[in-house]
Amino acid sequence: MDYCISDIHGHYDLFCRLMDRIDFCQGDRLFVAGDILEKGPDSIRLAKLLYSMSDVYCIAGNHEYDFLRYFHSLMRDTDDYDLVLSKLRSYFSDGDLLDWDIVDYLEGLPYYIETDRFLMVHAGLPVKDGKALRPEDTPERTLVCDRTFKEPDVLPEGGKCVFFGHTPTWYLTGGKYEILFYPRKGAPSNSTDVNDYCKIHLDLDTALSGVLGCVSVDTCEAFYVKRSD
Repeated sequence: MDYCISDIHGHYDLFCRLMDRIDFCQGDRLFVAGDILEKGPDSIRLAKLLYSMSDVYCIAGNHEYDFLRYFHSLMRDTDDYDLVLSKLRSYFSDGDLLDWDIVDYLEGLPYYIETDRFLMVHAGLPVKDGKALRPEDTPERTLVCDRTFKEPDVLPEGGKCVFFGHTPTWYLTGGKYEILFYPRKGAPSNSTDVNDYCKIHLDLDTALSGVLGCVSVDTCEAFYVKRSD
């Protein structure tokens, strides 16, 4: 089974509970649409876990993008790598766990993933004449910071289903913390075929809501865990 998730934001315990909820096991794959870092208490602990899992595929979100900009600015100003690492560690509440392997891992994250069934970006893609632009033709900052793609009337025609996060879905649901599915024109609203959706919006604002969720690509079922459960 393949699963998609976004905006975990350092909530290590909720993430582990969600993996138990879906019974994530050998042969399964997890795709993470960015924003591993910040807001929650365990950014580096989470990053180290994801780094250690061979069946997890992550992309960069705006929080990784901003962290890397900070890292690159430090590297331009000094050759003292110990000082750089010390400053990077102060960036996170659990920064004492940060090492160069994780810095290299974060620096190597791609800005999108494409499989034979779906496309994943963090924030969205520009849409022109009803078609989503290709991610390789889109600036990295747009891929991680765009706020237009979330709008309900932005429904790209054709192409693969786009999984994305970045903007909490409660902005669009009147306060409900739930993953949003956008069926293609003429497709059933409860389809179990990912090809029947033009986009799926994943960000549940976990730091505020205490809710973390993911979607099975194979069945289009959403799974949730709550901090209070």
